[in-house]
Amino acid sequence: MNEVKANPKSNWMLFMLLIPWCIYGQSIENWVSFPKNKQMFQKMPNLSWSIDKNDIHQNPILLNPSNLDQTIDGFGYTLTGGSAHLIQALASQEKQALLQELFGNKPNQIGISVLRLSIGASDMDEEVFSYDDIALQKEDLKLQHFSLQKEKKALIPLLKEILRINPNIKIFATPWSPPTWMKDNQESKGGKLLSKYYEVYARYFVKYIQEMKHEGIVIHAITPQNEPLHPGNNPSLLMTAEDQLIFIRDYLGPQFQKDRIFTKIICYDHNCDKPDYPITILNDPEARKYVDGSAFHLYNGDIKALAQVRTKHPDKNLYFTEQWTGVKGDFYGDFMWHIKNVVIGSLNQGAKTALEWNLANDRNLGPHSPGGCTECLGAITIDKGIQRNVAYYIIAQASTFIPAGSKRIILKSSSNLPLVAFVRPDKKICLLIQNEGPNNQKIPFQYLNKTLELDIPGSSVSTFLFKL
Repeated sequence: MNEVKANPKSNWMLFMLLIPWCIYGQSIENWVSFPKNKQMFQKMPNLSWSIDKNDIHQNPILLNPSNLDQTIDGFGYTLTGGSAHLIQALASQEKQALLQELFGNKPNQIGISVLRLSIGASDMDEEVFSYDDIALQKEDLKLQHFSLQKEKKALIPLLKEILRINPNIKIFATPWSPPTWMKDNQESKGGKLLSKYYEVYARYFVKYIQEMKHEGIVIHAITPQNEPLHPGNNPSLLMTAEDQLIFIRDYLGPQFQKDRIFTKIICYDHNCDKPDYPITILNDPEARKYVDGSAFHLYNGDIKALAQVRTKHPDKNLYFTEQWTGVKGDFYGDFMWHIKNVVIGSLNQGAKTALEWNLANDRNLGPHSPGGCTECLGAITIDKGIQRNVAYYIIAQASTFIPAGSKRIILKSSSNLPLVAFVRPDKKICLLIQNEGPNNQKIPFQYLNKTLELDIPGSSVSTFLFKL
C-alpha cells in the first residue's frame, strides 16, 4: 500500500473551504477478504466520491473525523517461548523474511505493533520455569538467584531483531505463575501466592523490567497474572480480585513508584464474564492510582463487558490481550467470529489493543508444557516451510490498515453490519466493515455533507481507505 503523507503545514481553515473540490473524484481504496474461499485482502477497483445533489440516502452512517475516542496501541500476538524457539531456529534468510513480513510496514507486510510475553514460562513453553527457581523448601528473599538466562537462547535475541525492524513496538508481559517457592502448594500449577511473599514478588517484577531494559527491551505494560481465575493450567495461579487489589495497592504500585518504574500496570487479564473483578480493583481509591486499565479475553462472557468497566471508570484504559484459535476450528467461522468480536467488537468497546494468542507452533501443535494446550493453533505453523493460519489473517486484517496511533471515530450508525472507523496518523480514514450474511449489502456513509453508498459483498470483510 502506497501511503500519502498529509502536509503538516496545511491551513485547516483553507482546507475546510476547499472541501467540495477536494472530495470530488477523490479515490477510495478498497480491499475485500472472502474467507470462505481463503481469498484474503483482494485489491478492488478504487471508488470515487460523487457531488450529485440528488444522491441522498436515508439514515446514512455519519462519519465525523473530529468525533474521536481511544488511541490504538495496535495488534499482535503472544510471542511465547515456544514461538521464539521455532522462529529462532529458522535459517537466517528465511527468518529475516518472516520477521519483515510480520513486523514491517511496507507493502505485503502486516505491521504488528504489539507483542505479549510471558514472565517466565507459559503453557506454550516446552518446560515450566520461573526466573528464580531454587530447591524445594528454600526461599530467595533477596532474589539472588534471579536470572533471565533461559530467555537468552531464543526470546531475547529474537526480540532484539524485531526491535530493529520496529523500534516502536509495544511489549506487554504477564506471568503464568510466580516461582513455586512463593506459592502455598509449592507447585507450578494452581495454588495461591502466599501473602508473606507479596513484597518480594513485587520486587521480582521490578527486577524483570530492569533486566529486560538492560537487554535493550522496554516493557510497556504488565498484568499481575494471566487468567487469575483459571488455576487449572500448567503453569497457573489463582489470584482473586481481593488478592490482586491488595497486591497492586500495597506492594506492586508502591514498589514501582519507589524504583521509578514507568511500566503500566493493567489489572485482571481474563474473561469478559467477570467485569466485577477489574471494577473491584478500580473502585479502590488507592489501588486505582497505580492502575492504567483492564485487560480481557473472551473464552466466556460478552465483549460488551468492556463497556461496563468503562462506564464505571471512563478514565481507565481497556485492552484485549488474548484469544486462541484451535486446530479443530473452521477457517471461515473462526475468521468471521474473531473479526466481529476480537477486532471490531473490542475496538468499539474502547480497547486499545486486539491480540490473538500464540504466534507460532510446529506441526504437532507444540512446543507446550506438560498439561499445556494441545489444540492451540499458532498464527503460523513452522514445519518444512511456513504455513499461515487463520489467526495470521485475523490480525493482518486490522494491523495492515490500522497502524498504532490511529484514533477511533465514534460512528452514528443504524446499520446492522459490524463496522469500525479510524483516523490514522497519516490523516487517512480507514473503515473496516463485516458482512456475515450471504447477500451484498449497500451502506450509505455521510462525510463532510456528502454521501457515498458502499457495496459490501456477502460473507466478507471490507476495508476502505481515503484521505481526510
